[in-house]
Amino acid sequence: MNFVTVKNRKIAPNKVVCVGRNYVEHIQELNNEIPKSMVLFMKPNSAISDNLSTNGKILHYEGEISFLINDRKISAVGFGLDLTDRILQSELKKSGLPWERAKAFDGAGVFSNFINIKQDDIGKLTLRLYINKELAQIGGVELMIYSPATILEEISSFCTLQDGDIVMSGTPKGVGTFNKGDEFKGEIYMDENLLLSQTWIAS
Repeated sequence: MNFVTVKNRKIAPNKVVCVGRNYVEHIQELNNEIPKSMVLFMKPNSAISDNLSTNGKILHYEGEISFLINDRKISAVGFGLDLTDRILQSELKKSGLPWERAKAFDGAGVFSNFINIKQDDIGKLTLRLYINKELAQIGGVELMIYSPATILEEISSFCTLQDGDIVMSGTPKGVGTFNKGDEFKGEIYMDENLLLSQTWIAS
């Protein structure tokens, strides 16, 4: 089993539920259409990692505000990287096939430590991702098409969110490829206050 950390306590998520196309400018940068309903997909526990790796492939990074679930509610927040084999994903989409091979491979979900958060503060969250000290992505809850509360409601309409599960809420514009040796720094803010920061060196 793979684990994430909350207050020095290790938790093994059963699954990661991800929202696709939740920021308009990200949809536009990939020349996708704005969906008529929420796009959801999953990563298994085996995809979870605290190590950022290219896996010897050309992968895209997608920085995301990520939520840990407890009692079917958001209990903690972390920074997540949704890694995507974009070339393979495009081929699968053209053939009308599922995305799992491009989105759910080992190491495809990279997470910082998580910190507890109050319900009233969820709407104040913003992420920033720096790559080699250059700002690559910035975006927050206020720019999402679907709010965190709406996301949880939709997921719960067909799937039980268990304690320790992770919900990745989508990525803002600025996604791209990365190389071995690149330095990533993911940050989560509440208003202008830095809540957490974590750095990875791509292997």
